[in-house]
Amino acid sequence: MQIDITQALKDTENLLRDFVAATLEKALGSDWTAKCGVAPQRLEKWQGRKEEELKRQPGGVVEPRLIYYADFYDVRTILEKHWGKFSEALGDLGIMKVYLGELEKLRDPDAHRRELLPHQKHLAIGIAGEIRTRLIRYRSKLETSEDYFPRIESVRDSLGNIWIAGASPLAVLGPKHILRPDDVVDYVVTASDPMGEALQYAMVVAHGSSTWQTENTFALRILESHIGKQFFVGFEIKSSRAHHAESDCDDTVEFFYTVLPKK
Repeated sequence: MQIDITQALKDTENLLRDFVAATLEKALGSDWTAKCGVAPQRLEKWQGRKEEELKRQPGGVVEPRLIYYADFYDVRTILEKHWGKFSEALGDLGIMKVYLGELEKLRDPDAHRRELLPHQKHLAIGIAGEIRTRLIRYRSKLETSEDYFPRIESVRDSLGNIWIAGASPLAVLGPKHILRPDDVVDYVVTASDPMGEALQYAMVVAHGSSTWQTENTFALRILESHIGKQFFVGFEIKSSRAHHAESDCDDTVEFFYTVLPKK
């Protein structure tokens, strides 16, 4: 299976952002960015990037969390300043600093203008896999005391809704948007397996049957039959192993929407 190196690094970086945000919001409160130890001028830079993105996409969906407008250098700074809150998941600080330094270099925009050498590709895959595996094992231990079953890390839709592992006690995201027939909603599911094996993904609509695929993206067109106060869209993952955490799958996340008739 061919691996998209750029996407693997991006997924790992965003997983770290999600983990930092969820952990520090629990520890420091909803205004954690003001207390995280990053210099005020850096926070102003993040806010400026967010405002620029809002101007570029006045009618589109913009990531609301400020951490997504931070340089990866800032993410590293936050991790190091609050390592006590992250060490159980990520392990030794000295080793992780090396990993994060290499990850930052490999994600450098200048590096994207040239093809990575074979050893750099292997390094990128190794670092991304190691960090994601540590985080998924940490979550797995919190939930099941096991290192065996895959877990969903996040699910995003094109409306700006996001479910993040650890940020909510339930794998359910309630209705925040009104949908109507012929609307199209896109989804991205990020997940990983502690055993390092490839995963399969499925979307289940309104209690329908699962169709498994190797791609982690989905597109859903809203139909007349979906009209209702709570329209259910579920996402499932599973490994290729014989046994699963939840009957025929390993993890699930559910989104609910309100669907009204066309105006």
